[in-house]
Amino acid sequence: MNGQELLRLIDLIHATKDIPREVVFLGLEDALAGGVRKRLGLDEDLVVTIDRESGEVTIEDDEEVYEFELSELGRIAAQAVKQGFSQKVREAERDVLFDEYETRVGGLVNGVVQRYEGNDLVINLGKVEAHLPKDDRVRGETYAPGDRIRAIVVEVRKDGSRIKILVSRTHPDLVRRLFELEVPEIADDIIEIRRVVREPGYRTKMAVVSTDPKIDGIGACVGVRGSRIKAVIDELRGERIDIIRWSDSLETLIMNGLKPAVIHIDNIYPDEAAHSATVLVDEDEQSLAIGKRGQNVRLASRLCGWEINIKTRDEYFGKEDGSPPVDSADEANAPAEETAQEAETVETAETAEPEMTDAAAPVDNGEVEA
Repeated sequence: MNGQELLRLIDLIHATKDIPREVVFLGLEDALAGGVRKRLGLDEDLVVTIDRESGEVTIEDDEEVYEFELSELGRIAAQAVKQGFSQKVREAERDVLFDEYETRVGGLVNGVVQRYEGNDLVINLGKVEAHLPKDDRVRGETYAPGDRIRAIVVEVRKDGSRIKILVSRTHPDLVRRLFELEVPEIADDIIEIRRVVREPGYRTKMAVVSTDPKIDGIGACVGVRGSRIKAVIDELRGERIDIIRWSDSLETLIMNGLKPAVIHIDNIYPDEAAHSATVLVDEDEQSLAIGKRGQNVRLASRLCGWEINIKTRDEYFGKEDGSPPVDSADEANAPAEETAQEAETVETAETAEPEMTDAAAPVDNGEVEA
């Protein structure tokens, strides 16, 4: 192989593997150095250099320059060069893919289902395969080879000469990325998604805020006749999505987070020491505020970052009429003069002589005295 053929080989690897040209040169030089050392029985000081312009190979050590043609390597040494160079190319390809997908952690990827490996679903992303573990799949979702799938990249790590990419369908950021695709105002930073909490396959709550007072954040995410949110729900295979308005006020955020239940802001009692809040609701709103299997209040608690306890007024105050209980200490501290006045009134009522009333007068029964 002459110099020009060597350069064409390097350019081909650079183009097909997307590996930097200099990295290919260095990998080939290292592989050739190993093969020549094995063929000539030289020490580690041997250096092989390939001219970047002509492709000519130079072999030298600290003492001299060797005149050596690659055709003189022999079969065993040539095989060692080939294996060493292939290893270098795989490692370089791994590093390129690792750098590419490491920057895409938290981003959305599209792929095609290939096969199952144990409990993992293997997805073809084009240049590389991704693994979707069982714990990151939504319960009830099934896939067959050839199905297209969207997921979010959660981890990228090196595994020998390859990389392993882990993706998820249950991560809350999947909902965030899907809305970024469907809602241009989010991509333009007009609408900000402040927080997303999710119970995969069942329900999601997403809090949004608009930086433009002329644009309604909830309306923009829902779209005309629900077209935008419907696209996201279809991708999530029917998962329910509640979009609420973000507020820096804890009470307002709790009130919004518990929707569709109607909560009055005066019925929210935060406890900063316990980092929890008690919310009073009418009996007909209690089940709606708690939600099916407690989903609504559980998601609202995660959205607000506070524990939320739902109670009716009767449960909270402990009285049938739902009114606040009378504090016995207030009765004990009543003014003495009021107590004396009450006692005097009672005594007067007991000692006073009753007046004769019409009801107490003798009844004339119409009898005539003989």
